[in-house]
Amino acid sequence: MTCVIVDDDPNAVEGLMSYMQNFPGMEIRGTFTDPVAAISFLKKQRINLLLLDVDMPKVNGIELAASVRHQVDKLVFTTAHTKYAFEAFESQADAYLLKPFSLAKLLTTLHRLFPEEAEIDKIAIDTLNEEDFIFVKAKQDSKLVKVRLKELIVIESKSNYVELQALDRQVVTYMSLSELAKKLNGQPDFIQVQRSFIVNKHYIEYVDGHTLIMTSGTKITVGEMYWPTFQSFLDDRIIKMGKKR
Repeated sequence: MTCVIVDDDPNAVEGLMSYMQNFPGMEIRGTFTDPVAAISFLKKQRINLLLLDVDMPKVNGIELAASVRHQVDKLVFTTAHTKYAFEAFESQADAYLLKPFSLAKLLTTLHRLFPEEAEIDKIAIDTLNEEDFIFVKAKQDSKLVKVRLKELIVIESKSNYVELQALDRQVVTYMSLSELAKKLNGQPDFIQVQRSFIVNKHYIEYVDGHTLIMTSGTKITVGEMYWPTFQSFLDDRIIKMGKKR
C-alpha cells in the first residue's frame, strides 16, 4: 500500500505523517509542499492513496486531482475550508476531511476505503506477543543486542544515533529515529510524541499537562504536531467522572 501527501503547510504534512504511522502496511511514497512537484511525481507512478490539501498556491488541490486522478486509487481531500466540498466530490474524491480532524477520524476513513487491508493489519496486530523483539547494533562494540519490545520504554534520537531505554539495559545504536519507526510500524504499543522521542504507552506513569513522566523517570514534553495523536490515545483511556447530583 502506497501513499502520497500533498499540502503546502509543512506542519500539516508532518502531522499527517505522524497519523499515518498508525495505519500499518501503508508506505508513504512521497510528501510535497509544492503541488507542481507533486504532479510531476504522481504522473510517473500509480499509488493507492493521495491525501491532498485544496487551498494551495500555483495549482490548487482540485486542479491537481483532475490531472492525476487516473494514477490514484483513493483520493482524500484534507482541508480547512468547507466551501470546496462540492468541487472535491466533483473530482471523484473518496472522502473529504475537514481540518482539524482527529486520528480516529482519519483511521475510520482509511478503514472504510481499505477494508481488506485494515482486517489484515488487525490480524497482524492481534498476533503480536510478548516475545516480539528486534536486534540493534551497539555503538560501543558493534555487537547485535536483542531488545524485547515489551521491555522497551523510550527511544530517543540523539544526532546521528538513537538511544533505546529498556527495563534492563540501555543501547545506543547508529540509526535514525525514522528508520527505527519503520521497524516498529504496526506495533500498537508505541507512539511518537516528539520529533526526537518514541515511547511505549505501557510505561507512561504520569501525564502532567503536555509532559509525560515515564516509569524510568524520563520526562518528555509532547510536541505540538504530535499532540492530536496523543490526545486521541488519552481520550480512549480516560475514565470521566459523571456530574454529582
